[in-house]
Amino acid sequence: MSIRRMASKWLLALAVFWPVLLLAAPANLVAAHFAQIHGHPGLVLDFSAPVEHRIFTLGNPNRVVIDVDNARLATALPEGQGVVKDLRSGVHDRTGMRLVLDLTARAIPRSQLQPKGAGSELLVSLYADKPTAATQPVLTAASAVPQTGRPIVVAIDAGHGGIDSGARGPHGILEKTITLQIARRLAALVARHPGFKPFLTRTGDYYLSLRQRIDLARAAHADIFISIHCDASHDHYADGATVYALSTHGATSEQARLLAERENKSDLLGGVNLSDKSNMLASVLLDLSQTATIGASLDVGGRVAHQLSRLGPMHRDDVQQAAFVVLKSPDIPSILVETDYITNPHEARLLLTSHYQQKVADAILGGVTNYFDQYPPAGTELAMLKARKQRSLAAAGGAQDSADYGVADRSKGNR
Repeated sequence: MSIRRMASKWLLALAVFWPVLLLAAPANLVAAHFAQIHGHPGLVLDFSAPVEHRIFTLGNPNRVVIDVDNARLATALPEGQGVVKDLRSGVHDRTGMRLVLDLTARAIPRSQLQPKGAGSELLVSLYADKPTAATQPVLTAASAVPQTGRPIVVAIDAGHGGIDSGARGPHGILEKTITLQIARRLAALVARHPGFKPFLTRTGDYYLSLRQRIDLARAAHADIFISIHCDASHDHYADGATVYALSTHGATSEQARLLAERENKSDLLGGVNLSDKSNMLASVLLDLSQTATIGASLDVGGRVAHQLSRLGPMHRDDVQQAAFVVLKSPDIPSILVETDYITNPHEARLLLTSHYQQKVADAILGGVTNYFDQYPPAGTELAMLKARKQRSLAAAGGAQDSADYGVADRSKGNR
C-alpha cells in the first residue's frame, strides 16, 4: 500500500472519529468562587466545555454533593465561606468529578447551568431552611399583629429538565421545553395578579430531583405547589388534559417516611417540631395535616380542571389521585397538571404555540385564584382584605338594624 493511500485512510479515519474524540475530552473546572446568587449565598463553577451535572444533599453531617460527568479539577478550590465550612473534590464514576460542600447548617441547593463562551457556568445557590418554632424570636403583642399582609406564594414547577428531557413528541419536541415555557407564562401572570407572588423551582434547562423541587417550594414558603407536565401515550390519538392530587396510599407511605426521618425534620408542619413528639402524637399530627392538604389539593385541582375543560375535552374530567413524589408535601396543597398529550400530533402543535400556552397558563391561574378568593391563607393580603370586607358588611348590617329599630320605635310612639 502506498504512503499516499495510507495517509488518505488515516485522514478519513480522523475525520470520522475526530468529533467523538472531541466529545470524549473531559471538561476542565477552570475557576470556582463564592458569590451571592439571586440574593442567596452560592458557588460559581466555570467549565471549559458544556457539562451535565446532578446535585443532591446528605445529612449527618449536612452536605451538598455536585456530580459532574466527564470533568476534572483544573484549579484550586476556594476556602469555605458562610454556610459552607469546607469544599473538597474527588473522582466520580471514573471519568467524572465530585464536589462536596460541607455545611454548618442544613441548606437546600438550587443549580442553574448556562453557556459561557465555549464552555459553561454552573451556579449553585444555597437556600437556608425555614427557622423552626424553637428558634424563632419571641414576638410582643404589638409586633405580632401584622400591619400589611404577605403575598400568596405560588410555587410553579416545570417538569423534567437537564438530562431528564421527559416525553418526546413529533419532530423531537421535548416535554422539558414545553413545561418550562408554560411555567414562565404562568409565573408572569401570577406576578401581575394583586396579592400573589410566583416562585419557579427551575428557571432554565437543568436537572432537579423530585425531592429538591419540594424542598425549594418549602424554602420559598409556598402556599400552593403546581407541577406542570405533558402527557404521553403509545396511542397517538390519546388527548386532553388531566389534573392530579396525591392519593391516600401515597400519603400513607410518605407519612411513614417522614416519621422515620422526623429527628432531622423539625419543620415538617410549618414550624411544628416533631422531633420531641411521641410516635403516636407525631403520626396523628402528620395524618391530620396530610388529610387536610389532600382535601385542599382536590378542591383547587377541581377548579383548575374546570378552567382547563373550557379549552377542549379533558382526558379525565375529575381530579385523579396518584402517588407522585412531587405531590407529597404534608402541608402544601399540591397538584400536577398534565396539560395535553405531547405524543398526539395535533396537541403537540398546539403546545408549541405561544397562544395556546398562554391559554393553559390563564386556565391554571383562574382555578388557583378562584380557590384562594374563597380560602385565603391566614396572614396574607387577600385574607386581610376579606376580613375587612366582612367587618364592613357587619358594620353596615348593624347600622341598618339600628335604623330599622328606630323607625319601628317611632311608629309605636305615633300610634
